[in-house]
Amino acid sequence: MNRHLALICMICLIIGTLHADNTNKPSLQIADNTFFDPTKKEKKVETYEFGVDYRIEVGYVQHQQRPQLTFPDLYLHGTRVGATFDFHLPLHFDIQTGVFYTLLLGINDQHWRSTDISSTQTEYIHHRILAHNLTIPVRVYYTIPIWKKLNLFFYTGPQLHIGLAQNDYLQTHLSASAREWLETKGVSTTPYDRMENELVRANIQYGVGGGLEWDRYRLQSGYDFGLNNLIKKPQMTSQYMSEWGWYISFSYRL
Repeated sequence: MNRHLALICMICLIIGTLHADNTNKPSLQIADNTFFDPTKKEKKVETYEFGVDYRIEVGYVQHQQRPQLTFPDLYLHGTRVGATFDFHLPLHFDIQTGVFYTLLLGINDQHWRSTDISSTQTEYIHHRILAHNLTIPVRVYYTIPIWKKLNLFFYTGPQLHIGLAQNDYLQTHLSASAREWLETKGVSTTPYDRMENELVRANIQYGVGGGLEWDRYRLQSGYDFGLNNLIKKPQMTSQYMSEWGWYISFSYRL
């Protein structure tokens, strides 16, 4: 009897020991191994905030007046300065508008043999053009973060180019007959403002461009395509002139 009782006690002791080992052993099914799995790391959630950025901008510009059936292309070089407003939208988009003042200088020469048969002199008109303009852009920007505070951005959209004045300080060397003939054709032989009777003031353009941004600083460049005819009173339907341009500028966010 004592032998049976001792055997039963020994069996109960072994079963109890095994059960205690199983309850203290951690379960492999519920082990958290996300620390060792880089694909399961918590991703940073982007937040979008609506707001407005104010910038001041200065840069170099070059405009090209592209006439058809008349004079060669006229290139105007100068500078522009102004202020812009960037309205933030979700998904890295912005809408930009503002106003720029542009000062441009262009040089164009015309020369020919004298129309007077008895004269062998060369006649010419030297055009020295000084243009003053206002520009109002409406651009859609898209920004791509690259590294820390470095961003790459692109933009597209129209702009309205308003001509304030385009003075032609021309110099002439003309015979009396050539001067008389030009005046009968309505061509001025004395300094004048081309915006008065020759060109329309509204130049509608569509532009594309892009650049780099670091913190508050932005370097950008773009090209604008002229969409409308700038000749105020064309003599024929094929008489057309548009104005295209490109620029490079630097801006600072206030």
